[in-house]
Amino acid sequence: MAKKVAAKLFATEAAVDTALVEASEFMSEMLKARQDVNASLVFADDCQVKLMEALKALSEARTAMVAVHEELNQAKLRLGIRTKMNGQDKPTFLAETDSDRAVAEAV
Repeated sequence: MAKKVAAKLFATEAAVDTALVEASEFMSEMLKARQDVNASLVFADDCQVKLMEALKALSEARTAMVAVHEELNQAKLRLGIRTKMNGQDKPTFLAETDSDRAVAEAV
């Protein structure tokens, strides 16, 4: 169960980061497009403002996901679930003994 929760956590974190990247690239393209057509700074300014609001919301969502990650890490430790880093940036959950397996399956 802990593996499933961790996988969803990592997927959600990646999705938020991807959304931030896409929105940032969208902002860049929108600003370049305005310059390419030699439009005034006020042209589509309302769109730029709304996109900045969206970027702010995505940034706040990322901060919230960091907090969720930390809280789940604390919960994992309270349950006695150990992780082992295997050279990747995401932990691999190990159940080394029968009691560890029981805890891991209970989570």
